[in-house]
Amino acid sequence: MSVRTIRIGELSRRSGVSHRLLRYYEEQGLLRPQRRPSGYREYPSSDVAVVRRIRGLLAAGLSTATISSVLPCIRDDGERLVPTCPDLIAQLRRERDRLDQAIEDLTTSRRALDTVISAAPSTPS
Repeated sequence: MSVRTIRIGELSRRSGVSHRLLRYYEEQGLLRPQRRPSGYREYPSSDVAVVRRIRGLLAAGLSTATISSVLPCIRDDGERLVPTCPDLIAQLRRERDRLDQAIEDLTTSRRALDTVISAAPSTPS
């Protein structure tokens, strides 16, 4: 049984992701299209779902390097991404902790900036 392939334009249209971003995902090792002798990229049609998973993981705050390692252990049940490898949960929790720390650091920075702003002399309206 042969795998149906699509070109980058169709993948872009079906996934809603630009050609440029698809090429970036390829550079990051997230997508692995076949190259025809003409140089055209051909993707398995299943890459439409892969691109959606990549977008969901990016939206969750993961880097492309992290996505590269977790992508094989993620499936899409139609409504959400579901981890399928037992070790993945611990890695995702570490990523969540990293995000929590980044949020805390940004909140601290915002408070410091608010302090500087509030120290400014009032200007007449």
